[in-house]
Amino acid sequence: MKVIAEVKKQGNESGAAIIRRFTKRVQGTKALIKVRADRYFNRKMSTLKTKRRALVGMEKRNTYERLKKLGKIPEKVEGSHVRR
Repeated sequence: MKVIAEVKKQGNESGAAIIRRFTKRVQGTKALIKVRADRYFNRKMSTLKTKRRALVGMEKRNTYERLKKLGKIPEKVEGSHVRR
């Protein structure tokens, strides 16, 4: 993204005044709003990656259910949570 915000010194203008005018000009272009919006943008996951992730989850779920049926994993009991 290319934004042109040019400011030139006018007569006896101080450096602070030039910076102030430049800041106002940049705010007028709304460039900062666009940059801040893109800052936390997360790309959408690809379909292949989504499918692979789903397959891994299904496999883990099946393994857990099989171990639970074999009695290798104790079932959760209501009220057995111990606070430390």
